[in-house]
Amino acid sequence: MDKFQGVLDLHFKHRKALGLGLATLLTVGGERIFSTTVFQCPCTAAWNLWYSLAFLLVPALALLFLGLLLNARPWRTLTGCCQSKASSTGASKRNTNTVCVCCEVTAAVLLAPLTWVAVALLGGAFYECGASGIAALAGSLCSGRHQNCTTQLPLVPCDKATESDVQDLLKTLKAQSQVAGWSLIAFVITIFMIATCISRCLSPVSFQQRKFWKIYLEEEQKIFKSQTTEHATGLAKENVKCFFECKQSKGYKIPSSEEWHQISSIYTCNPNKLYYSTLHKYVNTEKGNVSISSLGEDAVSPGLGFVDSSV
Repeated sequence: MDKFQGVLDLHFKHRKALGLGLATLLTVGGERIFSTTVFQCPCTAAWNLWYSLAFLLVPALALLFLGLLLNARPWRTLTGCCQSKASSTGASKRNTNTVCVCCEVTAAVLLAPLTWVAVALLGGAFYECGASGIAALAGSLCSGRHQNCTTQLPLVPCDKATESDVQDLLKTLKAQSQVAGWSLIAFVITIFMIATCISRCLSPVSFQQRKFWKIYLEEEQKIFKSQTTEHATGLAKENVKCFFECKQSKGYKIPSSEEWHQISSIYTCNPNKLYYSTLHKYVNTEKGNVSISSLGEDAVSPGLGFVDSSV
């Protein structure tokens, strides 16, 4: 039992890293299955390029959209935005924050699509098929080779080229694909390191306070979920009891729609009054007509996306 509890604690402590690792493994495995069993290059000049692009880009686009759908931050700002009655100044600030959040989220969920593209390029099958159907590339590849090279090049991925020097171009195409794959991996790692360094340098809190912040958010979410379940159950019991007893409800205190809207807005940081969550900010702000998402110097801060990472 103690070992099982230890595994659970490890999972909850590192669930984000484990989730990213699992997503990466599934992406790599999915690409291998597609490239070896599903993908069949047509080996025609008309279809090679488009067929390869479909297998290379459509799954990557699907992974991008899936990542956006599973990320909580865009939904915090988009849910109910068409019904918002904010002032023109508040709406302008909200739109700016929304754009910042969308850019950060898109950059964060690009890992799976880029992993798909990088693994596909390292495998070489998609690139070999697609590149062999590009007329402009055929001119440079076939320089100094057999006169029928350009017409036989689309047959190279299927090992159907009759001329041996043309069939040897398969090694060249595979080498180009793998170089492109490693270049993409190096580029992504470099950008990730630069972005991480910049976000940490711009962090409004120190390293240890950031760790405290994450622990606070985990506990807040646990308690909020527990209290939400308790109040929702109480309201349901009250309504069902009144229905069966044929009497008017005495009323059950729950937050108003505006209060729900306030704590559902995206987190904005004010260096002068630092709060650890939108809920923390709400309960420490004077109640009234002022929206907590439009206070003074509040703005979306780089590197604090973890605050809105859970629903």
